Amino acid sequence: MRKIVVAATGASGSIYFKSLLDKLVRMDAQWDEVSVVMSDNARDVWQTELGDRSFDQYPFRFFGKNDFSAPFASGSGRYDTMIVVPCSMGTLGRIAGGISNDLITRAADVVLKERRKLICVIRETPYNLLHIRNMETVTLAGGIICPATPSFYSRPATIEEAALTVVDRILDLAGLDVNTYRWGDA
Repeated sequence: MRKIVVAATGASGSIYFKSLLDKLVRMDAQWDEVSVVMSDNARDVWQTELGDRSFDQYPFRFFGKNDFSAPFASGSGRYDTMIVVPCSMGTLGRIAGGISNDLITRAADVVLKERRKLICVIRETPYNLLHIRNMETVTLAGGIICPATPSFYSRPATIEEAALTVVDRILDLAGLDVNTYRWGDA
């Protein structure tokens, strides 16, 4: 069974965060615990993009952005996967620089030092050279960069369906068993 941390930063893309939480609720047989941490900006962006504040209605453990007593702030908490969705370039830069100034960046540092799975779902365009170098640094440290770039093979008909193509990819990268469109399937 799995222990997963899901973090949200203030980058645009609350639909990815919400869709991931929705899917994790339905996949509860595949994990023991899901813990969530959100930046203040993530809360504001959710409200702006999705029109409500329903993020706190999920059946997961929520932690404040500065709650360093959270179990995933230490390697002894044995969380095996961290997903940062959406991941702002500021957060990515702090992760790449080893700057643990809040619970999100501390948890990412812990996951990397313990050689566990860190998935950063970046949501920015275009990239500047600093973004690219930070992506390289995180990748070299063992993290996975997963741009929030929808695929269209499955012919998504709504924004939500397009977002789910990214979320399903995230779940695949996390090692969860997800029923999704697969290239070459009839």
